[in-house]
Amino acid sequence: MDYKEAKRGLPQRDGKVIAVINQKGGVGKSTTVVNLAAYLGEGRKKVLVIDFDPQGNASSGFGVEKEGLEHDIYDVILHGYPMEDAILPTCQKGVYIVPATIQLATAEIELVSEMSRETFLKEVVAKVRDDFDYVFIDCPPSLGLLTINALVAATSLMIPIQCEYYALEGVAKLLESMQMVKRRMNPELEIFGVVMTMFDSRTTLSKQVVDEVRNYFGNKVFKTVIPRNVKISESPSHGLPINQYARVSKGALAYAKLAKEVVARG
Repeated sequence: MDYKEAKRGLPQRDGKVIAVINQKGGVGKSTTVVNLAAYLGEGRKKVLVIDFDPQGNASSGFGVEKEGLEHDIYDVILHGYPMEDAILPTCQKGVYIVPATIQLATAEIELVSEMSRETFLKEVVAKVRDDFDYVFIDCPPSLGLLTINALVAATSLMIPIQCEYYALEGVAKLLESMQMVKRRMNPELEIFGVVMTMFDSRTTLSKQVVDEVRNYFGNKVFKTVIPRNVKISESPSHGLPINQYARVSKGALAYAKLAKEVVARG
């Protein structure tokens, strides 16, 4: 069922807009977006994923065939294509996506010369956010104009941090950017939560990193820790979230618990 058809039966919601962000790549950002959204959808929440990363990993994670797309988020923010027409259903009931392709990489350059260039995403998200319980923005691993757009559009941030050496490297710069946006353009912006990913219970290092991050962020860190798990790594290549690919794996059970924590935080 496409979004326009489904929308007719949707009550108005005050959707939370959560930017999932870390300027380091390879921390499980897109994986967390896809799998968390899937479990929230399974729990009868209405979820929109906005793939705002030119790599398009969230789109691939839901099995979107990017080569055959008529329109994507680039067309929405740069060419005025209607947001609701770019929203596609996913393989998970209740979860929709605005996909991205590599074309989005040129948006950083094109936005530079535009007036109010930091608010393009906010303006289009505002048109649909009340149709969803959660809107997740999968951000690129950088602090350029795309990420600033996401920070301005979001009501809060979710920060995935991998349980590896130098885990907190760059986080201070990310928080500086968040505070700058909060002061100048988005006074409501807060940290919704920090997710520890790629945890290996066999290593002392993983446990030390979790302790270090908990000391730094306090109760912002979710209790659920996402383990290193081969099924999590495999599922994107099949275009399926973990709840549909390997439901009884350790990774699936962890994301199911994380989704419950997200709902409990309101």
